[in-house]
Order: sequence, then C-alpha cells, then structure tokens
Amino acid sequence: MRPENLTSVIEFITSHRRSQILLFVVILLIYTYIVMGNMLIIMLIWADPHLHMSMFFFLKHFAGLEICYVTTSIPQMLAHLQTGNGRISFRHCTAQMYVSMCLGTVEFFLLSVMAYDRYLAICCLLLYTIAMGRSKQLQLVSASWAGGFFTALVYVGCVLHHPYCGPNHINHFCCELPLVLKLACADTHIAEAIIFVFAGVVLIGTLAAILTSYALILSTVLRMKSAAGRHKAFSTCGSHLLVVSLYYSTVIATYMRPRSRSSPDLDKQVAVFHVMISPMLNPVIHTLRNKDNHAAAVKILQRC
Repeated sequence: MRPENLTSVIEFITSHRRSQILLFVVILLIYTYIVMGNMLIIMLIWADPHLHMSMFFFLKHFAGLEICYVTTSIPQMLAHLQTGNGRISFRHCTAQMYVSMCLGTVEFFLLSVMAYDRYLAICCLLLYTIAMGRSKQLQLVSASWAGGFFTALVYVGCVLHHPYCGPNHINHFCCELPLVLKLACADTHIAEAIIFVFAGVVLIGTLAAILTSYALILSTVLRMKSAAGRHKAFSTCGSHLLVVSLYYSTVIATYMRPRSRSSPDLDKQVAVFHVMISPMLNPVIHTLRNKDNHAAAVKILQRC
C-alpha cells in the first residue's frame, strides 16, 4: 500500500442512498447536540462570576476538549456518508490518529485532575484556596496537555515506524490506531507492546489517582455529622464519577481487549459509544446534576 492512498471502508454505510441520508441526518443531529451542549457549559461558566472557581475551570476545559475530540472523527464520517466514498489519505489518517489520541489522553489526565480538585475542596478545605490557585490550575491543565502531546507522539511514532505495502482496507468508520497497525508489512509485536504499556500506564495511573481521591473523599464524608454536608459532597462528586465510569469503561473495552477475541462489528459498536454516545451524555450529566449550572442558566435567561 502506498502511504498516500490509505482507504478506510465505512462498514455501517449501506448501498441504499436513503439509508445513507438517514444516517447522515442522525449523526449530524448528534454532533450538533454535542457541540451546542458543551458550548452551553462553557458560556454558562464564562458568564456567571459565581462559577469562576477551579471545579468549573476544569469543567470548562473538559467541555472544550469534548468539542475538539468529536470534531476529529464525526465530520469525516459525515463527509463519507454524504459522498458514499470512504477513501482517506495516509497523511489525513495519521493526523486524525494523532489528534484523537492526544485529545483522548488529555481528557483522562484532566479527569484525574478534577478528582484531585474535589479531594482538596472536601478534605482540605482550609488549604484549598492556596493549594488550588489560578497558577496551580494552569499548571495542572498544561501538564495534562503536555502528557497528551507526548503520549500521542509515541503512539503515532510506533505506527509510522513500519512500512505499509499490503491490504489497504480498514473495517471501521475512522482511523483507529490498532487497526491501522494491523496493515503494516512487518512484525509489529514490539510496537504493540510499547503502545499497550503506555496506554496501560495512562489508564491505570489516572484511574488510580481518581479512585484514591474518591476513597479519601468517602472517608471524610462518612465522618461528617451534617446530613446536608454529606448530601452536598455526594451530589458534587456524583456527576464526575458518572463521567469517569462512562469514559474508562468504553476506552478499556476499545483498546485493552485482546484483538483476536473481538469481532469487527463489536469494535465499531464500542467505538460509536466512545466517540458519540459518551460525549453526548456529558452535557446532560454536568448540567442536570449541577445546581450551580441551573442557577447560572436561570440568571442568564432572566437577563435576556
């Protein structure tokens, strides 16, 4: 396969034009909802001074990441549905892999940062304003981006290290790194091991930080004498835990399963959930379960 002519076959597109148009409309509506919902979160946090605190600062960045992440794959999916052609250049495929892996990794670092922020707010309240000042917030976000850039560079470097001269069809709707690596005309065991180790370190490391933070939070909350204080702490952390569960379960199902035991159709179904369903639920979880966002929305509507 020549590097400039990689073909991605979109298997869920049928030959019937009406089915293609129906899928196009459904995915376009989902994409519009994801973008508008996360933009609403960003606008609410930006417009209400009461939301200018670290928890909402990180939430604003997470919402922006969600918009960028879905934009790496869904517009291309829509273009393929519109034209009925699933062809994509090797350079475009490589860029899509790098950006999606980078943004996805930053999201996991940011989820662990948000858990750490909740730990400081609940367990170390007296030191919270000092430990989580604006400079500290910027440092944590910058470290998350740096980790994402470096990790994605390693992933894509492992893919580009091999020659591609054989089959050029991917049984997927976007350029997934493990599927592209399967097309290499060389032994990929070392590259797969490096990718697996890096992915495992990111997933296990960030998940361990989240679970440790929430174990300490739970220990502190259970010692609270006030029922109202316990309810507030649980409601504050509930939405974040729900988002964590969605993202980690889908990513582990996508990248940490043995490929020999997984069917292409199952891979695509899990990928659809990770690319579209999880980002679609994020605005619902963070707005419906957060009373501060409710109050900010009411204030803006009253001003209008």
